[in-house]
Amino acid sequence: MKNMNNKMLLHVVAYALLLVGGLNWGLVGLFNFSLVNRLLGSMPTLERLVYILVGLSAVAVIATHKSYCKNCENMGK
Repeated sequence: MKNMNNKMLLHVVAYALLLVGGLNWGLVGLFNFSLVNRLLGSMPTLERLVYILVGLSAVAVIATHKSYCKNCENMGK
């Protein structure tokens, strides 16, 4: 059961990072404004790490979507 909770946590974190990345790209496209850069621009290594984590999250969600989509459905219950 604990293993399932860790997988669920990974799924939720990956999904949250995808939301951050998607919103950031939306802001870049609409207003040429990068929120990640604005918040972390003075720390380029940390900014780059955020972008790497967003990319890895996309890969993780794509690879596991079929098996975790049912969990998303049950999260609100």
